Amino acid sequence: MSIQSVNPANGVLLRSFTPLTDQALLEKISLAQDAFAHYGEVPLSHRALCMRKLADLLERETADLAALITAEMGKPVAQARSEIVKCASVCRYYADHAERILAPEPIDIGSSDAYVRWYPLGVVLAVMPWNFPFWQVFRFLAPALMAGNAGLLKHASNVPQCAIAIEELVRRAGFPRGTFQTLLIHVSQVETVLADPRVVAATVTGSELAGRAIAAQAGWLIKKTVLELGGSDPFIVMPSAEFDLAVAAAVRARCINSGQSCIAAKRVLVAESIYDSFAAGFVAAMEALRVGDPMREDTQIGPLATAAQVRDLDAQVQAAVRAGGRVLTGGKRVPGAGNYYPPTVLADVPRTADVCREELFGPVALLFRVCDIDDAISLANDTPFGLAASAWTRSQAEQRRLAAELRCGAVFINEVVASDPRLPFGGIKRSGYGRELSAAGMREFLNAKTVVVAEPVSAKPPAL
Repeated sequence: MSIQSVNPANGVLLRSFTPLTDQALLEKISLAQDAFAHYGEVPLSHRALCMRKLADLLERETADLAALITAEMGKPVAQARSEIVKCASVCRYYADHAERILAPEPIDIGSSDAYVRWYPLGVVLAVMPWNFPFWQVFRFLAPALMAGNAGLLKHASNVPQCAIAIEELVRRAGFPRGTFQTLLIHVSQVETVLADPRVVAATVTGSELAGRAIAAQAGWLIKKTVLELGGSDPFIVMPSAEFDLAVAAAVRARCINSGQSCIAAKRVLVAESIYDSFAAGFVAAMEALRVGDPMREDTQIGPLATAAQVRDLDAQVQAAVRAGGRVLTGGKRVPGAGNYYPPTVLADVPRTADVCREELFGPVALLFRVCDIDDAISLANDTPFGLAASAWTRSQAEQRRLAAELRCGAVFINEVVASDPRLPFGGIKRSGYGRELSAAGMREFLNAKTVVVAEPVSAKPPAL
């Protein structure tokens, strides 16, 4: 079966690719291992030079690369350009900071010299999703290559052209051949890659199903993994919040990338005293979003990436209604060509409904009333996920409690959740484990080697 690139805005087949044979796959793994064996000889300063050139290429070719993203997975083109620019920023971050992050760390243990040295692990498999087809890859690629690892990319099957373009950019930037390769393979072939002893670790961003499967195999093989999986992030609004800012931010947090983001705000939790006003403003702002051709500059909501995404999302909405939820706007798939679903707001969904414990991957928000800060924290934590949370309040006491008591990997106060090269990114519970970005992300695939050098016995003065 071929790997197909299909335009989600109109269903047109863009290109088809023949998957790698098992023999060709083994040859690529061999090339990656050979590249890693020699990559350690490349000075860090030269890696940084290549990484900065990669950033330059991304910036110079932003328009073309953004158009490719939009054609393959439907992201509104203005957002696609921002994604490419962000990829350039993560390249520059690690080019500028790798020397500091990788520097030996001396440790005072008394009479002996001791320090920690950071060494790359080897060939790392990256299994990446389609929703941010460049950014998700680059936030692994940049630290991994700067650290001296080699990368193998198994990208989502619906964005093969993006995957190929990323490998070409890395090559053009001057990185040694085989340092980073795209594997056009089916999901069934991932097991072969991970089982190969030359592949030492894996990083996965995607569904719980994919994370469970790869983590289970990697655990059996005793190989390091980092998982960034689903999210059902809360967006909490307390009475003291800047009302208009919070309404606008809630819409932005829910609908970035047409709602197809792990850190999008899926559940909006609003204090009882301001709930009615907030709901009215939130619904009006959701209804005002421009849905349409993702290649238009003014489009805010494009098509969902696949027809299956539309079917799954609509099934969740209908399940919420059957459970007792009310549709305040939207709630029915857009008829006609393309994978479009309207911005949708559901209220009064029982907290015990299954949909409240699932991830909604599209422009659908669940709206909840909360009595007070205790109720908000309790409901926010009542999820199997733990990726991030956005909370809006001017009360410093509430800010302290939210930061301390929300069970997730990140809490953003009076700000929309976003990934940043300078900040660790990742979750807890069923959102996964490990971290990407910052020094923490680079060190996930490094060996923290302890070195102790004792003074020779002969050099010690005789005992009195």
